[in-house]
Amino acid sequence: MTLEPGRQYYDNWHIQAICEHLEAVVSHDIRRLIINIPPRHMKSLLCSVAFPTWAWIHKPHLQFLFASYNSALSIRDSIKCRRLITSQWYQDNWDDKFQLTSDQNQKQRYENDKNGHRIALSVNSGITGEGGDVIVIDDPHSVKEAESDTVRASTCEWFDTAVPSRINDPKTGAFVIIMQRVHSSDLTGHILDRTKEIREDTETEPDEWTHICVPAEFEAKHPHKYFTSLITASHTEDPRTKEGELLWFDRFDKRSLDNLKTSLGSYASAGQLQQRPSPKGGGIIKKSWWREWDPDRPIPEFLYVLQSWDTAFEAGDDAAYSAMTSWGVFAYGGTYHIMLKSRWRDRVEYPALLHTAREKYADEQPDAVLIEKKSSGHSLVQSMRLKGIPVLTYSPDRDKVARAHAASVLIEGQTVWHPRRRWATEVIDHCAVFPAGDGADIVDTVTQALLKLRNMWYGAPTEDEEFDPEMKEREDPLSNVVNFPEGEAIYG
Repeated sequence: MTLEPGRQYYDNWHIQAICEHLEAVVSHDIRRLIINIPPRHMKSLLCSVAFPTWAWIHKPHLQFLFASYNSALSIRDSIKCRRLITSQWYQDNWDDKFQLTSDQNQKQRYENDKNGHRIALSVNSGITGEGGDVIVIDDPHSVKEAESDTVRASTCEWFDTAVPSRINDPKTGAFVIIMQRVHSSDLTGHILDRTKEIREDTETEPDEWTHICVPAEFEAKHPHKYFTSLITASHTEDPRTKEGELLWFDRFDKRSLDNLKTSLGSYASAGQLQQRPSPKGGGIIKKSWWREWDPDRPIPEFLYVLQSWDTAFEAGDDAAYSAMTSWGVFAYGGTYHIMLKSRWRDRVEYPALLHTAREKYADEQPDAVLIEKKSSGHSLVQSMRLKGIPVLTYSPDRDKVARAHAASVLIEGQTVWHPRRRWATEVIDHCAVFPAGDGADIVDTVTQALLKLRNMWYGAPTEDEEFDPEMKEREDPLSNVVNFPEGEAIYG
């Protein structure tokens, strides 16, 4: 195969359905198209690589703009598209239709001798001066940043304000958005909600979007059932009728999909796999996910102990809390598990905070102390290190809610334990109601500790293996299934 030699191609109805709708975009039968589809189901190969090469066979004058949340991904598909055009197979069949020009033939932008062009951009990049007959948005959101209200809203605002004016002809130009759902207010949700509001609140008829929603497993009561008004389509609705029926069995059988669901957790699975970005039953970190250690059993021997601190500056009734939780890693049932060991929380000024931190270190002798570099955390890091205490610093790369979603995968995966103690129940309660409640400080210590520990190992321990906090290069066992930028889809 020209695109991916050495790989087996498995045809499926969803591929044919997507192709038919992209053909309808070129023929002007559809001008606004949203496709929601799970990862690794030929999303980018179809829309960002094969689509423009097919379109130029019939209309080589078409001008395309392609955008993704990451410029590297957008350029990657641009290169694949150009390689297909310049392949011997393509040239043998359609070299009479057009030729790429030599004076404008770069990875990010190339043109043909019929005035067509393909330009690769990133979401939120400057697109002033550029235009297209077809604008394709392929994965507008990073899974890693999708829970950030600020980042997500910025993407939607970019689409609302910058993208519409880039269409060459408002009467014939087309928009295609293809993505996995990552949040209820992602770009798909934003467009669907806005369209509904316009229809209900004004007399203006909104631009009609054709919405093709294809979950990995069939749900008869899915909130966005597959349906299309394209009368020439082979599939005007999802051909599956059995609850739980798989979308692409030849490539993702039940075992493969179940493994992926376990790694993603219910929240990410609901969005990325089922295109229904809200877990049934709600909640980020559920109480039922935590495992209680039998008090009649001895506490396991810990291979690694970590204290996690969230700090504030001042004391007083209105001041923020400083908080600490400590965690122990142990081998159990052929894999690593984590146990909540202790908790501290109080409103204190910095001298008392420093005294408490040193005291807690002396009491537990953890392998490392993890401190977020904010507020009094900067000073605490320096003071603790002066005493020879092993300190790890933590700089969040996403907001509190996004961190909670990422850390929830470990808890849901039944690898996090707690002792039968009242203080442990309070920690769990704070996590269960977050982001509501007043326990954001405690939740911060939980999420930053779990995310740090999670990134310290992959896979299961071998016999007599010691926990190594520097073990970061072990291959992710699902990397051959989910080809996202490192850590996003599987590890948050």
